Amino acid sequence: MNKRGLSERDICTKYIMPAIERGRWDVQLQVREQVHLTRGRVIVRGKLVARGEQKFADYVLYWKPNLPLAIVEAKDNTQSIGAGMQQALNYAEMLDVPFAFSSNGDGFLFHDRTGYANPVEQELGLNEFPSPADLWARYCRWKNIDPGEQPVVQQDYYSDGSGKSPRYYQVTAINRTIDAVAKKQDRILLVMATGTGKTFTAFQIIWRLWKAGVKKRILFLADRNILVDQTKTNDFKPFAGAMTKITNRKVDQSYEIYLALYQAISGAEPGKDIFRQFSPGFFDLIVVDECHRGSASENSAWRGVLDYFSSATQLGLTATPKETADVSTSHYFGEPVFTYSLKQGIEDGFLAPYKVVRIDLDKDVLGWRPRRGQRDRHGEEIEDRIFNQRDMDRNIVLEQRTRVVAYKVTEFLNSTSRYDKTIVFCEDIDHAERMRQALVNENADLCAENRKYVMRITGDNPEGKAELDNFISPEERYPVIVTTSKLLSTGVDARTCKVIVLDQSIKSMTEFKQIIGRGTRIEEDYGKLFFTIIDFKKATELFADPEFDGFPEQVYQPTPDDPMDPPPGGDDEESEESSGGEDDGPPDTDEPEEEGARRKYYVADVPVEVMATRVQYYGKDGQLVTESLRDYTRKAIREKYASLDSFLRTWSKADQKRVIVEELERAGVFLEPLAEEVGKDFSPFDLICHVAFDQPPLSRKDRASNVRKRNYFAKFGEPCRTVLEALLDKFQDEGVDDIEDINVLKVQPLAQLGTPVELVGRFGGKAPYKKAVQELESELYNGGDPPKRNPG
Repeated sequence: MNKRGLSERDICTKYIMPAIERGRWDVQLQVREQVHLTRGRVIVRGKLVARGEQKFADYVLYWKPNLPLAIVEAKDNTQSIGAGMQQALNYAEMLDVPFAFSSNGDGFLFHDRTGYANPVEQELGLNEFPSPADLWARYCRWKNIDPGEQPVVQQDYYSDGSGKSPRYYQVTAINRTIDAVAKKQDRILLVMATGTGKTFTAFQIIWRLWKAGVKKRILFLADRNILVDQTKTNDFKPFAGAMTKITNRKVDQSYEIYLALYQAISGAEPGKDIFRQFSPGFFDLIVVDECHRGSASENSAWRGVLDYFSSATQLGLTATPKETADVSTSHYFGEPVFTYSLKQGIEDGFLAPYKVVRIDLDKDVLGWRPRRGQRDRHGEEIEDRIFNQRDMDRNIVLEQRTRVVAYKVTEFLNSTSRYDKTIVFCEDIDHAERMRQALVNENADLCAENRKYVMRITGDNPEGKAELDNFISPEERYPVIVTTSKLLSTGVDARTCKVIVLDQSIKSMTEFKQIIGRGTRIEEDYGKLFFTIIDFKKATELFADPEFDGFPEQVYQPTPDDPMDPPPGGDDEESEESSGGEDDGPPDTDEPEEEGARRKYYVADVPVEVMATRVQYYGKDGQLVTESLRDYTRKAIREKYASLDSFLRTWSKADQKRVIVEELERAGVFLEPLAEEVGKDFSPFDLICHVAFDQPPLSRKDRASNVRKRNYFAKFGEPCRTVLEALLDKFQDEGVDDIEDINVLKVQPLAQLGTPVELVGRFGGKAPYKKAVQELESELYNGGDPPKRNPG
């Protein structure tokens, strides 16, 4: 058999899989083919919203379903045995496995990343594939897993039979945590971006430790009632019967899995804390959700809970570790055993990218100074100074400014969808209420249909808080627009939120990342692939801070004689410790301002205008870029084809032009939305040459006309000419670019000329027909010569 004529899949079926089987791998339990690792980055430019190329491994080999060991990448036999190795190593790093194989059907190139192999890479014959036991022994040495630790490391995931399994990064997070527990590490930190499934990951960790008998009683701590309830009814549902939520003053100690609010179990008076009804050694494992908050502060009342149960293994979960001079997540929990960032989540296609609409208002940028002796609408004399952007809605209220913000938000929704779920972050409760009123007036028609179209959801408003579940539910239409200050900044799973409005001064990186996290979830079933940030306060400048997508450096240095004190007035969202019953708000809950705490002037007659608007997109490197769809396409095409000549050579040699278009789509170049912007009368060839290489485009009609003028069809007999002329008409009139696809013979007007078999038969068979169509394409696109170049 001629291997070089076989496809990659044929090589897999005839050579690679049999070799793996000869290595004594259980094909049903230990081998998975075509394993999709990523979903493809969502690309947003102008009207373009599409997914890029997914990453998938040809084979992943497992010791057990929860323990991947190796990657095998296949190539066809026209390539070398090691042609897939770099790709295999990339996937091996993603899956945190030590072994990578590459094969073209002649044998295997084997790469051992454990550090113990010599040589690191070696070629193996088709009958020399390593056994599972061999690779497992090497894996245990690599991970330093001794025989006593193996039972817990090998414990299976929970499975409900639906086929749902953890994503690749969740597998790594789970296994690294299990390894740390097996090695008796007592403080463990997982850092995973909002929307990447921290709670599901925590559930699988708890399930495996619980089933293995290593951790028998577990406490899951959160600081919001909705987080506890969501966890209990969703991810933790399989624990039903063994699980309870601590809600009463008297606790039932007969359960094994406990869920609780910090505020529900820690009281204001020492000695009256509910958690003290448990003995200090009652819990084996405590999982701390949003652990960057109270638990990171040494003098926090919340830390009292963790200190009391200090003998338990404590696992901290956070998307935003906090490191300040006063508060340190890593000082308590240690460096993270695993980090999965927002940038990586967006790159993999699991998280939604963002578009930023930056709107600068003239009084924010230039400032505003009152007239001497000017009074506000309450008769208060306004302080004589220049009020700048940070003062707006904190120290001074320009009522026209509120109306302008509401108008611009409404204008944006009118241009997209007026039912896109939207959160408007305001400076305080007073600002949130005034913004609600302004948005009601701008959307009077929809508010008349349903008064809940716009609502304020803040900590002081029971009716607004009662609508929180409806706002975050994808199935519920109302509320659509909500105004808030702090209440929605963290922990709220607003999966279909498409618009985040920032009219709040944000200086804390932790708070900023939490707010941005409200929009990062993808819900394709509801049309949510990206979200838009409308920024009125320059908050999105924080995207340029290196700390935004990295682990912050620890700057807190405790000394024995100088314990860490909470900062005066608190630090951003941790400013207000809360205790008592379970319905008490979290430390960043909106609270009414104390009377006289901050003077605020209200001015009605100062005009406010939009000074500048800029639209920026999430770039491939994670930076915000200001570029049009045309600019983006040009750059992406030139990354693949450095010159016009390079593209023309590839195009002319391609048997099927559609393959080139598909390759560009996998690279993030989608020509259909580009055609809407540049012109729908142009073929992909002309769009590429024009946008990427500045060539003057020809319409399909012009190209078809040029073919006819050259009398190209004269060399064909009437039966063949009729088919080719019909194909040309199809290209010209209906924009059918892939005339090489034989399926085009099944549609009118070609179908009325005969069946595909009959039409191909006119040319003497499939090969002569294919040759004639390729010649027609050559005549169409360049008439035998490349397009003329522009001067320069």
